[in-house]
Amino acid sequence: MSQIALHHISKHFKDITALDDVSFTIQNGEFFVLLGPTGAGKTTTLRVIAGLERQSEGDILFDGQSMNGVPPAERDIAFVFQQYSLYPTMSVYDNLAFPLRSPMRRTPEIEIKPRVEKAAELLRIQHLLERKTARLSGGEMQRVSIGRAIVRNPRIFLMDEPLSNLDAKLRESLRVELKHIQKTQTSTTLFVTHDQIEALTMADRIGVLREGKLIQVGTPTDIYDRPATTFVAQLVGTPRINLHKAFRENGTLHVQESTVQLPAPSGSLPAEFMLGIRPEDVLIAPDGALSGEVVLVEPLGVETVIHLRAGAQTFICVVSGISHYRLGDQVRFDVIRERLHYFDSNGQRLAL
Repeated sequence: MSQIALHHISKHFKDITALDDVSFTIQNGEFFVLLGPTGAGKTTTLRVIAGLERQSEGDILFDGQSMNGVPPAERDIAFVFQQYSLYPTMSVYDNLAFPLRSPMRRTPEIEIKPRVEKAAELLRIQHLLERKTARLSGGEMQRVSIGRAIVRNPRIFLMDEPLSNLDAKLRESLRVELKHIQKTQTSTTLFVTHDQIEALTMADRIGVLREGKLIQVGTPTDIYDRPATTFVAQLVGTPRINLHKAFRENGTLHVQESTVQLPAPSGSLPAEFMLGIRPEDVLIAPDGALSGEVVLVEPLGVETVIHLRAGAQTFICVVSGISHYRLGDQVRFDVIRERLHYFDSNGQRLAL
């Protein structure tokens, strides 16, 4: 496995800049997730690392060695695509063995068999080895696609939203298995996704991309608890963060068009700013300092999402289990003030 470093990578397609001065390092054995919406530049980043696209500027280093100009076949990467890209007329066994039989490797058959069987066991597809891939379900095909990558011992695994075509239950199952495989094999992995749950549950570190720019890199805790911008704050977290315009006046923090008033924090705040409050930090309590009306209740089983209107603004909160609150109820609530998030008018986090 390898350390992968991108130094000031840009990629231009005619009048479009897909990547704009992107720099980050994936440590040896790390599970690094690139998170961002469609069109952020995630797949382009993978293709540049793999050598399928050539960057317009910047350098790509594997273990300190420049990969600029090195053909894809010589970079020793394993790519798992969003679409399965299997050979439908071949058996599962032959699909898994295919990269080991390539002209560049020519692995002896006596070595191929145990490696294929080990990969099949890890992915629980031993019973499918003789079946043609055209007769597999979507989840089974994705397991084979992942298995075809892990039979090798590449310098890095590149995974392009490999779970996005699967149903929710199977996605959850494969998230756990992929993370387990990555940790047991200590493989260097770059996984791209638009799904913030995948990013938070799987990553050692997350890089957030937006319109080709790298906005923030950090652990899942960093990204969630200390978002660098309002974009990151809204991208990560379900339900979404409460984000409202606010202003400071005479030592009091006021949410605009709202009855919510809080003591202003110590530290320098501009006269006007954006206030972020995670739903789990809005607490319904009989002795709460704030009041609101229940305008929407979303029971989810393990928790209930409640929308509270205070003035003209609505605040989302989360309570455990099935809630007894009903539409129109008047409730008292408070917020955990130590966990409030402050952003300037440009959406940049304010350090207090």
